[in-house]
Amino acid sequence: MTGAETLDLARDAIWLLIQLSAPMMIAGLVVGIAIAILQALTQIQEMTLTFVPKILAVFVVLILSLPFMAAQLSTFMHKIALLIIK
Repeated sequence: MTGAETLDLARDAIWLLIQLSAPMMIAGLVVGIAIAILQALTQIQEMTLTFVPKILAVFVVLILSLPFMAAQLSTFMHKIALLIIK
């Protein structure tokens, strides 16, 4: 394996990491902003109020995106296996 192939593989791995983590991060961001707006409007400044909805939202998105994540990881592993065989 050449240096260029190694860099391509590392770039693909980083891009895959971004693709797999983006749905959970976006869900946490959206829920966090919604709760922050709700807290600002109602003047409820409870710090623990933000954690439970964020955790639930991230968990739900994780469960819903597991098939996509598994397919992407399987494809990437197949690509790596083909490079190892070569």
